[in-house]
Amino acid sequence: MKDQFVIGLDYGSDSVRCVVVNAKNGAETGSAVCYYPRWKAGKYCDPARNRYRQHPLDYIESLERVVREALAACGPGVAERVCGISFDTTCSTPVLTDRAGTPLALLPRHAENPNAMFVLWKDHTAIAESEEINDLARRWEIDYTRYEGGIYSCEWVWSKVLHCLREDPSLREDAWAWIEHCDWMPALLTGNTEPGRVVRSRCAAGHKAMWHASWGGLPSGEFLEALDPLLAGFRERLYTETCTGDTRVGGLTSEWAARLGLPEGIAVGVGAIDCHVGAVGAGITPNVLVKAMGTSTCDILMTPVEKIGSRVIRGICGQVDGSVLPGYEGLEAGQSAFGDIYAWFRELMSWPLRHVAHADPALEERILDELTRQAERIDPEESLPLALDWMNGRRTPDANPRVQGALTGLTLSTSAPAIFRALVEATAFGSRAINERMTDEGVEIAGIIALGGIARKSPFVMQVMADVIGLPIRVARTSQTCAAGAAMFAAVAAGLYPSVEEAQRAMGAGFDAEYVPDPARHARYDRVYERYRALGAFIDGF
Repeated sequence: MKDQFVIGLDYGSDSVRCVVVNAKNGAETGSAVCYYPRWKAGKYCDPARNRYRQHPLDYIESLERVVREALAACGPGVAERVCGISFDTTCSTPVLTDRAGTPLALLPRHAENPNAMFVLWKDHTAIAESEEINDLARRWEIDYTRYEGGIYSCEWVWSKVLHCLREDPSLREDAWAWIEHCDWMPALLTGNTEPGRVVRSRCAAGHKAMWHASWGGLPSGEFLEALDPLLAGFRERLYTETCTGDTRVGGLTSEWAARLGLPEGIAVGVGAIDCHVGAVGAGITPNVLVKAMGTSTCDILMTPVEKIGSRVIRGICGQVDGSVLPGYEGLEAGQSAFGDIYAWFRELMSWPLRHVAHADPALEERILDELTRQAERIDPEESLPLALDWMNGRRTPDANPRVQGALTGLTLSTSAPAIFRALVEATAFGSRAINERMTDEGVEIAGIIALGGIARKSPFVMQVMADVIGLPIRVARTSQTCAAGAAMFAAVAAGLYPSVEEAQRAMGAGFDAEYVPDPARHARYDRVYERYRALGAFIDGF
């Protein structure tokens, strides 16, 4: 019997990554990466206003290119044996649609309107709307933020669509519904984008849209209309039911089969949030925390539903039955800035090179490497500056997009490597605060798995993280963990495995590094962490 193959697609902030995987053993036979052309050119974004928008054409054009390039890398005979395809995307990344489910930016009259485009996860233009949602939820007969950690974020769908509708009256005549990026891709490929019929992701709906089975799905129409009459009718035009990531949405249409070079009718699986899918690709098991470490972090943990019961975990990014694997309660947390903090400091250090010395831009890329080498040489017992990692607000615990970072304890002898080390330690302290919130709420953390570029490329950051947290951290071997997880879901949607756990066991790549905490450094970091907590309390009562 010939080998069968599946495709996993991972839509990140800057690019889409595609892997073609042998479903029998998880071996990667081809891969490709495609950067979104409009995004790369800086279109439709305004960083000064925290506005980050992406055109749906970036997703479509990149999809065609990346799949064909990945298949070409496989050699002959593979494309016709692909039997399933699944997606993960950043989230919450929603877009307003018309009655047919077409993103408004694909209509000629809205083609250049940022408010008609997908609102990227890190867009923070809807802070005021999120605060209104939280205020109303606390006064309403049902607290719809109950399973969202008790705080609704400006990064999530209802905040964003309300902000776009308020800011841009020109959209209101056409805006009929909204859709998450992870739901739109499978809908597009199966030819079923009508808002009331789209198969919706349990993962995205539960963590980002206040969906919960106990109150019949999304927040009531009365709640949404009380929030703003602009939302009247949206609930009725959207959905009640959701599906877990192992579900088959439908078959690939003939049009998309031709555009991608794949067989018509192959299984298209339900989409999900990138970090949740990445946790599956990394080998998540019950009560093992998976940290996706990149520009920000996303922490995923799953525990048997019966162990959570009716309890709610305060201050995280939601708890959802089946958001990671069916049968388990999926918990999400994370930090709004992680690698972005290191990149910010690199940019700060490179400013005089660029603007005064007019140096070769390649020198800027070496700054972070040298800062790392010098910071590693600093004895942790030395008196260092202390930093607070809220440069892009705080995601968890207890979301607050308005707080800001801090740096204290500076002297005339403080060096750039010392500041960099303090920033690295601050990001580790932020991770520890998340862990402590979960354990304080009665959730066991039996181990940690890390994935992403930082986990694979920075032993310094990973060792500091292990020393601060006090637990060993294993690093997932595959460099495309999210796409690999999507491929596992595709294999189940295609009927090749009866469950995602079976797909994990057959297709998982294991681990290639482990960082073990040093007891002496951990004891030292216990003391510094208390100072971090005190600084946070001073800034925000944290």
